[in-house]
Amino acid sequence: MDIYQHFRKDEQPFIDQVLSWREQVERQYILKYSDFLDPREQYIYQSIIGQDEEINLHFFGGIEGTERKQALLAPYYETVSNESFPIDILTASYPVKFVNIEHRDVLGAFLSLGIMRKKLGDLAIDSNNGRIQIITSADISEYVATHLTSIKKASIQFKKIPISQAILIKDDWKTFETTVSSLRLDVILKHFYHLSRTQATELIKKDLVKVNFKIVEDPSFLVELGDIISCRGKGRSRLNQIIGQTKKQKWRINYARLSH
Repeated sequence: MDIYQHFRKDEQPFIDQVLSWREQVERQYILKYSDFLDPREQYIYQSIIGQDEEINLHFFGGIEGTERKQALLAPYYETVSNESFPIDILTASYPVKFVNIEHRDVLGAFLSLGIMRKKLGDLAIDSNNGRIQIITSADISEYVATHLTSIKKASIQFKKIPISQAILIKDDWKTFETTVSSLRLDVILKHFYHLSRTQATELIKKDLVKVNFKIVEDPSFLVELGDIISCRGKGRSRLNQIIGQTKKQKWRINYARLSH
């Protein structure tokens, strides 16, 4: 059976990487770590590995409740814990009275260092206490702490902290069920954000809609399990489950929206 037929064409390189990791673990009996994966990538990874009794797949994002996680593939006899993951948690303070820092400001400053997005896990901002937290791969945390010294003209200094001192991720996802005529992006957008079909199409064509953090310009793009949809000004949502089809050939789905 062709495994690629179950996924999108642009996901094939990631599938190849997962298959390569599985082969290395099976042949060399080693542990293979990934960078941070979004929910869709986690779903693909889990789908490929399945119920393989010879290897175990684990996910962790630095603290409980994270969206982006590293994957660890290990022989079945290896004992794996959260401490097995090469993840560091960094925190810095900023002057709340003089500057308003948002998620996009932190992400932009991080990427300006020339580091790939996949090296960064979840980030959190405690605006009440003027605190920023980023979760990074351990191999680049020292570099980040040394070079990420300002955000929006505010001087900052990141330092590594233990999990016990971390800001807990408090994203409030609310789940819903609905029936849709198809899994096209414009149809999904219509139902997730209570829009008209025309409004949904216009948002897509104006490059205001992303799927898994990438702009999608095609209203007929098919949404799949684990996809994160973000619509500018309307927040984020996620397709959690395709429950099945009705007698009228419509899809019953479970989805979540991030409350603000």
